[in-house]
Amino acid sequence: MAKKSIKDFRPKMPTRDEMERNRWLAPIAHRFSRSELWRFTRRSVPRGAALGLFAAFIIPVGQIFLAAFLALPARANVPIAALITFVTNPFTTPFWAVVANKVGRFVLKLDAATVGAANAQLESGRWESYGWFLEMAGVTAFGFMVLSVITAAVGYLLAGFTWRILVARKWSRRPGRRKVLNPAE
Repeated sequence: MAKKSIKDFRPKMPTRDEMERNRWLAPIAHRFSRSELWRFTRRSVPRGAALGLFAAFIIPVGQIFLAAFLALPARANVPIAALITFVTNPFTTPFWAVVANKVGRFVLKLDAATVGAANAQLESGRWESYGWFLEMAGVTAFGFMVLSVITAAVGYLLAGFTWRILVARKWSRRPGRRKVLNPAE
């Protein structure tokens, strides 16, 4: 299953040459040519997953470029970081906005008394008709920041755990692998 999904996405991933030719990346294109950023290793894949998820939730547009820039100093896998940013896309953004709003409300513990006091203060100024929007936007933006940190940490752990399982399964299926006998036998 994992091999099939990687084969499906590999043609869609940006290549080193495409990254080097990109006009926005021209000043740092020489750094993208390092092979360690394109190899799938046990350390680079979880880093790429974490950076991709962080970039996906922290800004609404340009996540791929942010993930690629963050992958340079972290020595993370650039294709994985770029691919995982597609968790947030135009079709899933409304869902993630609702989740971010709920997370922001939970973390900030906004209740009716707090919102009422904030709205009363906003109504006294020229922003009276926009009070509900400003409150909702602030809570949602804070929720997106919390989501970016939490999903990056969970993504790092899941990618590392999945990597270990895949490698262990691959090693167990190698031809010529001797089975270790139980010493009690």
